[in-house]
Amino acid sequence: MSRERFEELVGDALDAVPAELLKLMSNVVVLVEDSAPPEDPELLGLYEGHALTERGWDYSGVLPDTITIYRLPTLAICESEEDVVEEVSITVVHEIAHHFGIDDEHLHELGWG
Repeated sequence: MSRERFEELVGDALDAVPAELLKLMSNVVVLVEDSAPPEDPELLGLYEGHALTERGWDYSGVLPDTITIYRLPTLAICESEEDVVEEVSITVVHEIAHHFGIDDEHLHELGWG
């Protein structure tokens, strides 16, 4: 799958997030990278930054948080475009949840592991 098509699927996944939730997101960008970090090559997505629940009165003047979706590891575990669509959607929701301060353990409890 081309990078352009993968980026389109990430955009579609973001479009599927309820608008009310997207409005609450603050100072965060979503990126697509081909490869995951060398220390975790099978990683599908990564949230880096300060979750909304951790931001205090002194939160200002910082670079945006980033949600990165990794194309090649995602494609490696998927057999069809339908699988990619589903996995991208799950990964996008998972990383957005981290932005809202929801940890992996709670996401697994909710079925978004």
